Amino acid sequence: MKNITYLFLLLSCMACKNSPKEVDKPNILWISHEDLGPIYGCYGDEYANTPTIDQLAANSIKFTQVYSNAPICAPARSTLITGMYAVSLGTQHLRSAIPVPEQLKILPEVLREAGYYTSNNVKTDYNFSHEGRWDESSKEAHWRNRPEGKPFFSVFNFMITHEGPTNALRPEDTSSLPTHHDPAKAVLPPHLPDSPKMREIWAHMYDLLEVFDGQVKDLLSQLEEDGLLEETIVFVFADHGHGMPGHKRWLDNAGLQVPFILHVPDKYQHLVEGISGATSDRLVSFVDFAPTTLALAGVNIPEMMEGRDFLSKEESKYVFGYRDRADDCYEVARSVYDGRYLYIRHFMPQLPYYQNALIFNKGGSYTEMNRLRDAGELPDAAKKMFATKPVEILYDLQEDPLEQNNLASNPEFENKVAELAGELDEWMIQNRDTGLLTEGIMMQQANQSNSNVYEISRAYSTASFTEVLKVAKMVGKITQLSEVIPYLESEIDAVRFWALIGIDAYEGDIGKLTVKIQEMLSDEVPAVSSKAAEILIKYEENQVAYKVLGELLLLEDEVQVLQAAISVRRLGAKAKPLIPIITKEILPKYSGEIWGRYKNWSYPMFIGMALDQAQLNCGINVPTKK
Repeated sequence: MKNITYLFLLLSCMACKNSPKEVDKPNILWISHEDLGPIYGCYGDEYANTPTIDQLAANSIKFTQVYSNAPICAPARSTLITGMYAVSLGTQHLRSAIPVPEQLKILPEVLREAGYYTSNNVKTDYNFSHEGRWDESSKEAHWRNRPEGKPFFSVFNFMITHEGPTNALRPEDTSSLPTHHDPAKAVLPPHLPDSPKMREIWAHMYDLLEVFDGQVKDLLSQLEEDGLLEETIVFVFADHGHGMPGHKRWLDNAGLQVPFILHVPDKYQHLVEGISGATSDRLVSFVDFAPTTLALAGVNIPEMMEGRDFLSKEESKYVFGYRDRADDCYEVARSVYDGRYLYIRHFMPQLPYYQNALIFNKGGSYTEMNRLRDAGELPDAAKKMFATKPVEILYDLQEDPLEQNNLASNPEFENKVAELAGELDEWMIQNRDTGLLTEGIMMQQANQSNSNVYEISRAYSTASFTEVLKVAKMVGKITQLSEVIPYLESEIDAVRFWALIGIDAYEGDIGKLTVKIQEMLSDEVPAVSSKAAEILIKYEENQVAYKVLGELLLLEDEVQVLQAAISVRRLGAKAKPLIPIITKEILPKYSGEIWGRYKNWSYPMFIGMALDQAQLNCGINVPTKK
């Protein structure tokens, strides 16, 4: 193998090797990795040690405003591979099995039909089946396995920077490095406490990035060995923000912004003529990656794709983001960014980001956060994670890149808030954002009609969908209960659900509505009846509500069981009457070998996590993954 210096000489001198013959279709290589924001050295981070990536960037296009559309892997990856917003397909929840339209063809399928060999090594995590959609998807998948003469589209995803290795602090993960980052030199963001343990984890995160840099070097060397450096367009990017509190799972810039280097050999420079210079600040998000890849390959972009070719002359004006259920923590939040101002709307502001759930006490930085919180040693910026959230947030990322100053209520920014809120509303309605239907309702309706979530959402009239959005936007802003009463009897299931969420977020006495809420315990929609039961138990430990939640936990539909389990977890110590049925009847159904406790990585795992936390809330010790 030739040394890396020669490899980079090849990268920088491709112009001298052009051939006058007709240019063939380019090979396309995606090199992705987990859980890191734009902290490569080429982005100005002096703490980072990324020589391979930095040298590649010197001969490539470095994008400075690139965003995952979701701050967690499955919805981010669904968006990447489909060129569609996850909320359009219903694939925004982690982790799920969503029925998708039969006519949906994901990126590798479209490329395969155009003559490309497609390989994926190895992660999918799309929230729908990937079977039959790649030529090869396995730990052995490689462009080298293709038939002779075929162009390839190959994806390699590296797990080394995932939150698991970051927080585990395993020495063997970085044993290949000659030196390690000095924790004393780490520069922590204001929302993380400056403790020795947190510095150690932060430094280890940078060590893992350096390991990834070596993995990039290996892949580029393989291209060199195969004589393909001049024939291959290379993408290098992460899937969302750091695997640390305040980043992954957080719908803010720290959770969404990612690094992205696009290397285009000289013979294909005509494909990127819309980009001037070695650095681009145009707005790009993951929904654009699939259509752009197709454009680079000279393949028509399917009409169903919602993204756009980010290399074209027409630039995007906005980037949209979404945060929904992650593990057993239910959320609905949306964002829109215009290149300077980031607007965020929380549809469940009564819930803290840092919920009382196992996923937020799994070791590493999360355990350190909890320890310092219990000791009363958290900085104010970190305390916000445990508090209820503002309904609306506006950050000026030019003046406030660390997102510390919410401008949403500042009269000077009233017009900007109105502009971005309006754009967000229009986007949610136009794309029939299934987050408004909630997971339980959208899946129930899809099952009942033997259809898929995408088609279910588009069966709503614009007027009906706008009504759902209107009621969802009331949450956190209700001043009189009379405002929400009419919506408790709506014929639209999602309207009734959001009316209950509005009551749950209401800070006054809801006593006058308990009779009406009790009537909703018999609602034929489990997402509605479980929410009604949760509200009643929190208010008055209603015995009928306990019975309803117990019955919902016994359903065969795992999606609905998960919704009920989440409600049980939120009851805190008031879940105690349900513990016998949980331990004797529910948990045995969902037990298995995952983490030594759960049946699989999808709904059973999250049902188990929610109910394990419910036991802990009631003073019962259970074995949990750390």
